[in-house]
Amino acid sequence: MGQKKIRYDIACKSKDGELIDVEMSFHPIDDELSRIGYFASRLFAGQEIQGIDKIYSDLKETYQISILAQKIFFPDKYLTHTFLIYDPLAQVSLDCKLRIITLELEKTEEVICKPVEEMTKTERWAAYFQYLTDMAKREKINEIIDREEGIAMATNTLCQVTADEKEYALLTSLMKGDLDWRSGMRDAERRGHNEGRNEASLDIACKMKEMGD
Repeated sequence: MGQKKIRYDIACKSKDGELIDVEMSFHPIDDELSRIGYFASRLFAGQEIQGIDKIYSDLKETYQISILAQKIFFPDKYLTHTFLIYDPLAQVSLDCKLRIITLELEKTEEVICKPVEEMTKTERWAAYFQYLTDMAKREKINEIIDREEGIAMATNTLCQVTADEKEYALLTSLMKGDLDWRSGMRDAERRGHNEGRNEASLDIACKMKEMGD
């Protein structure tokens, strides 16, 4: 339950059956990009196609959308990035229906200063997420809500999902929390082990120096 203080998940399915997971990470971990790739793959591979009437072409598009705060992961000016499985040398996409989309909120400092009518949809969403609770930006945020229908709907719409999907979303959420905790503990153990090893090496070096003197 503690993980919900720093992460918020929305599991969705479009009318065409496309699977969409939107995750807001308010305090991303150091290995956040690897984490995103792992859960995007799991979302895609979680589709049921083992029935006798199912084939690979029945797989639906899947989208892992990660809204990242507190840290900039890509040193460029773009708020969003869309990642595909792609061969950069031949410039050919595998087109396996898996998409990863990131939105970096830390890049909105210049965006919020723009007139709302000059903002793109993406910029409005980013500004909305980043400054929603900032009282100094309340007038600008209200203007964004009034102008952007999707943002207004997002605050009042509840996705209806089946019982099976609710259970899957719950299990996924619980698994994410458990993996995050275990990964954090393992990372701390590794750091502690390396620090201990470095201290031991320094101690040995000091003793050898004393013997040499």
